Amino acid sequence: MVLFVSDMHFGRGARSAERTKEAALVECLKAHASDIDHLYLLGDVFDGYIEYRHLVPKGFVRFQGLLARWTDRGIPVTYLLGNHDPWHQDHFSEELGVTLIPDSIEATHFGRRLHLAHGDGLAATDPPRSWVRALLRHPVPVRLYRSLLPADIGLGLARWVSRRLHDPDETDAATPARLRTQAHRLLRHEALDGVVLGHGHEPALDRGPDGVYLNTGNWYERRTFARLDEAGLRLQHWNGTRAQSIESVPS
Repeated sequence: MVLFVSDMHFGRGARSAERTKEAALVECLKAHASDIDHLYLLGDVFDGYIEYRHLVPKGFVRFQGLLARWTDRGIPVTYLLGNHDPWHQDHFSEELGVTLIPDSIEATHFGRRLHLAHGDGLAATDPPRSWVRALLRHPVPVRLYRSLLPADIGLGLARWVSRRLHDPDETDAATPARLRTQAHRLLRHEALDGVVLGHGHEPALDRGPDGVYLNTGNWYERRTFARLDEAGLRLQHWNGTRAQSIESVPS
């Protein structure tokens, strides 16, 4: 079984809300621990994440501890960076055993060839969005930001900007439709069976003539995620005690 989860946005809300959100995710993952073959984190795990050479943002150690325990057991965990958390260095890879992917990958599970990404690259179809995305991921401005701003100021500023830019609505109304269009374009032109994304914050599962598009929705509000096994792809919701199926596409 393969799990896909995205858009936790850890660090966005009040401490009590963040603890609840983290605890729910840890319980959900534990409920699947006996069957898990691979876990994919499809970006925006953190609302703002800036890692320095000798410092990492504090918090969410229960979630990180679970990742370390799983990788110690030989369970692969792959983290595709999002638009809110692209500034990782080596903490997750060296300390937790997590594979960090800066953009998108293709992977095959249960005979399905999948394109996996956070989705912001596909959504950034207009020049302003694509320019900002490229700037935030270019090593020169990232290095300057880390060098010129101390950790507390740098991380605090990033989180402040994140909240101001994205509250009350995290994504504009056109983003889910834009992601769906781009996903189906990929399915038409590439030898793929499916495209799995986050970023849009609205769960979706579409089966078209060229393959399946799935969006995990978001964990921080909806507690939605996706599962792939021999039976096919399933979009699911964690109700606090167990996973409930929202929609599925059989193999």
